[in-house]
Amino acid sequence: MTITQAPPKGTRRSHAAGQVSATTRPKNDHPLWFLIPALIVLVVFFFIPTLFNFFYAFTDWSSFKAQIGFVGWENFTELLSNGTLTNALKVTLIYAVLVAIFQNLFGMVLALLLERDTRVNRVIRVAFFIPVIMSALAVGYIFQAMLKPDGAVNDILGLLVGQNVEIAWLGSTTWTIVVVALIHAWKWAGLSMLIYLAGLKTISDDVLEAARLDGAGWWTTFRSIRFPLLAPAVTFNVATSLLGSMNGFDIVQATTGGGPGGTTELLNIFIFRTFGQGLFAQATTMSLVLFLVVIILAFPVIRMLRKREDVL
Repeated sequence: MTITQAPPKGTRRSHAAGQVSATTRPKNDHPLWFLIPALIVLVVFFFIPTLFNFFYAFTDWSSFKAQIGFVGWENFTELLSNGTLTNALKVTLIYAVLVAIFQNLFGMVLALLLERDTRVNRVIRVAFFIPVIMSALAVGYIFQAMLKPDGAVNDILGLLVGQNVEIAWLGSTTWTIVVVALIHAWKWAGLSMLIYLAGLKTISDDVLEAARLDGAGWWTTFRSIRFPLLAPAVTFNVATSLLGSMNGFDIVQATTGGGPGGTTELLNIFIFRTFGQGLFAQATTMSLVLFLVVIILAFPVIRMLRKREDVL
């Protein structure tokens, strides 16, 4: 018969304590220093240019002068006095509101039509999401070619009505901004569709079934139950479409270049043209104004939409 000797009590306790400490010790799998590369990129390409933006807006920096001098508020007063900056801001705000309306309308309609999870609906969802990942310049140039008086759109309309059609879709000083806003909304409608689809999937079937048992029709259910429960998705889509279109440039530049008659000249297009003329300080001043306008509009819009979520 063999006799096994138990380990000393102190050894057992220390071993058990070691096991407990090893299992309860927090693991440092995500050290903060992994954020350093992303933080460097953010500082170099965002924070530093933004700070310089504030500085150069108060100077006479241009390609026609060897030295940079401080001029105070002269750039702001000059831009506001000739009305060019005011007109570009007005066009930018109108364009942003139109894009926000069209994009969310398209996205909501597509989400409701493609809500059922069928194979055909999946294919159509992918088809509408493809423009989102396409280059905005490419989309703009494609529509610019299609909307010419001798373009594909007029050719299709001519076949339908049986006569020659030559509508200048991008030549009206009244409706061109609406057409360009529709193109912008069409490009990003797939993203809004996905956000609304995700919101629709989170609505409980029990709530909808209870509404149907109470005799509520499709429109009543959507207006009283589904749309209020989509408040977070509406907040995200409206905020991103409104603020994103205020920074619009690519599609408008490719389709109209700011014309006709400056009716689609967004502030970013005006900044691009001014910078190309060598007036760096004036372009920087306008970009600073756009930055401040976006900031001023962003917080009230998001606050209003979030307050709506709390009410609902």
